[in-house]
Amino acid sequence: MTSPRHARDTERGRYYTDPAGGPDLVSVTNVLDTAVAKKALIPWAVKLTTEYVLANLPSITLRLVTDRTAVVKEIKAVHRNARERAADLGNRIHAAAEARVLGAPFPQELDVAPYITQLELWLDSWGVDLERDVEATEITCVHRRLGYAGTADLMVWLPTGLNGRRELWLIDYKTSATRRANSVYPENTLQLAALRFCEAVLLPDDTDAPMPRIERTAVLNLRAASYALVPMPAGREAHRAFRGALETTRWLHAAPSSYTALLPSAAPARKAA
Repeated sequence: MTSPRHARDTERGRYYTDPAGGPDLVSVTNVLDTAVAKKALIPWAVKLTTEYVLANLPSITLRLVTDRTAVVKEIKAVHRNARERAADLGNRIHAAAEARVLGAPFPQELDVAPYITQLELWLDSWGVDLERDVEATEITCVHRRLGYAGTADLMVWLPTGLNGRRELWLIDYKTSATRRANSVYPENTLQLAALRFCEAVLLPDDTDAPMPRIERTAVLNLRAASYALVPMPAGREAHRAFRGALETTRWLHAAPSSYTALLPSAAPARKAA
């Protein structure tokens, strides 16, 4: 996960500080992490852990005799370490993509470069002129009335309308070293809808501007050797679904973490025999 301006991590997940001085705004990704089940994560973690154990079985078997605690700790950390590595790579790809779109310099990292090459191929395939067609990149979108905020990766004009009319697209980058380029998750639609129907965007000087009228939304999947632009139906129906997740998140974040157990006030008197 990237670290946008005004975003901060709390014990309840990420929140945005409102430069206008209002209440903190829960992040869109925080809502989805809190209220939407990620059913694919458990099978992925089991598969990754199993493969690790089988690949290192002789060593693990020997070490179990001398240091079982350390081995168990190591095995339990396999999926967490893999997820952290993937998140770190995703963050660096996002940062490099932002710099590339802005025409700014960025570190030339071997593991990031293939993804940026795919971004450049995608830009070229649509004939994107960065100065003419890019409306915004990595811009914070806010919905103060509903109490949330998020960051849009890219707003860009593409000639996808009737007779080549340009339309404004809201695009979210997704990176992966293993998933197919055309694969998406349903919650991607909720994320895009939440951003699309925000009330305003924050400019570099922390003032507001009206949220641009977004005509189309999509995920741009970037892989090391391929890319795919996948349109997503992020309309009002998806935004209503996101608002339900937002209400669930708000309730969960306000709920106490423990409750007092109910005990009998006194033991009941026994009847005489």
